[in-house]
Amino acid sequence: MKNHKEIDLQGLTSAQLEWIGAMVGQFKRPHDFSRAEGSDLVTPLVLENLGDVLRIHHSMSRKNLGKSPFEYAFEKALQLSNIPAQLADSATNPGHDLLVRGVRVSLKTEAAKNIKENTIHVSKWLEMGKGAWDPKNIQLPRFLEHLGGYDRILTLRCLLQTGTHYWYELVEIPKSLMLEAATGTMEPAKKTRQETVPWYCRVFDDTGREKYCLYFDAGSERKLQVKGLRKNLCKVHATWKFESKTLASGDKETATEEE
Repeated sequence: MKNHKEIDLQGLTSAQLEWIGAMVGQFKRPHDFSRAEGSDLVTPLVLENLGDVLRIHHSMSRKNLGKSPFEYAFEKALQLSNIPAQLADSATNPGHDLLVRGVRVSLKTEAAKNIKENTIHVSKWLEMGKGAWDPKNIQLPRFLEHLGGYDRILTLRCLLQTGTHYWYELVEIPKSLMLEAATGTMEPAKKTRQETVPWYCRVFDDTGREKYCLYFDAGSERKLQVKGLRKNLCKVHATWKFESKTLASGDKETATEEE
C-alpha cells in the first residue's frame, strides 16, 4: 500500500499472528458509515477513524463503548485526522471533556436497553451534590452555571447492539436549547417514594409541545437527568452501522454504561 510502512511480523507467535489476522478480518466485515454534509466535527476522515475504533472495540467486547473510552477514542480519531484535539486535564473536570480547535466540548453517551431512536436521554448530566434542596432557586441555577463550562455538547448513542450488529450515532445537543431551561416550567413530582421530593423543569415549544424536561432526582446521588429530548431539535453528525465478530470466545457482557 502506498504511504504505509510495512509491518514487521517477524518474531511474533502463532497466537499473536492469529489475533492480527482476526483484527484484519474485522475491518473487512460489512459496514455503513455516513456523515452529515458539512459537519465541522466529523470529516470523512474522522468518520472512518472513529468507525474503525468502534469496530476494534467490539472485536473485544459486546458492551457498548462507554464514556471514558469514547473520550479517548474521539480525541485519537480527531488527531489522526489532523484536527487539534486535547482531553481535559482531569477526568472529573466539571466543565468540558475535550478541546477541539480550542472549542470546549462536553461528551455524553447513551446505551440503555430501552433506548428510543427519536428521543434522547442523559441519565446523569451532573451530580448536584448535598446541601439545601430547592431546585427552582438552587439546583436549576447550578445547572445553568454548569452549561457555562463548555461550548458544544455531543452524545454518542448506541441504538443497536446484538453481539453481531451495531449501530451508533453522534448527536449534537444545541447548548442554546439547554439554556431554554432558564424559562422552563418548574413543578414537583406528584408521585414519589423519595423523602425529598424530586422536581421537573419542562421546556415547551410555541405550540405547547414539550421539547425536553430536566429531572432533578432527589435520591442519594442527586443526579440531574435530561428526559425526552426530541432528536429532531438536535443535529446528527454521523452514524456507524457495522457487523462484528467478537474475537474472544465466551464474551457474555451485557451491561451498558452511559453518562
